[in-house]
Amino acid sequence: MIPGDMAFRLPAGWRCVLARLLCSLLLLLVLAPAHAGPSEYEVKAAFIHNIAKFIEWPAAPRAPNALKFCVLGQNPFGAALVALQGKFIGGMAWEVAPAIPRNRLKECSVLFISASEYENLNWVLNDIKDSPVLTLGDTEGYAGRGVMVNFYLENGKIRFEINLESANRAGLKVSSKLIQIGKLISTPK
Repeated sequence: MIPGDMAFRLPAGWRCVLARLLCSLLLLLVLAPAHAGPSEYEVKAAFIHNIAKFIEWPAAPRAPNALKFCVLGQNPFGAALVALQGKFIGGMAWEVAPAIPRNRLKECSVLFISASEYENLNWVLNDIKDSPVLTLGDTEGYAGRGVMVNFYLENGKIRFEINLESANRAGLKVSSKLIQIGKLISTPK
């Protein structure tokens, strides 16, 4: 035990600063968000990379050794697409174009059609009809309207639907392994 006159004492002004500092640190610890893992769109970007591994395009992509990923409409991915840039699939590297003008859709190997394009979806699909462009989305009803792969949430997990008819019309071959884990959806006649 330290005798009272030998105890360490802070000047009055410093005690207040130290108390505020400790309160601030405690507040930061309480309010700091716990790391919740990858975001929904980071997971979807990883899904897209893995789905593309199970797609066979009829001809080489437009750019030699490149698999061009495009987003049409508002980009919900944010920085999540950075993870794709430069990754390889079968000797082809991802080339990410986060936004693409409507008159250049056929340049894409993979086209994500965002929810902001819901009203234009028929026009978009007609524009790239019979082109080897893998179409993706995450909007309810997209697969039934002709989008080849559509993400949806089920019990807090990301799942996907596959419109095999649309993929076949575009000349894309979907691996049976992918078909087994996706939910098949048909386009109404």
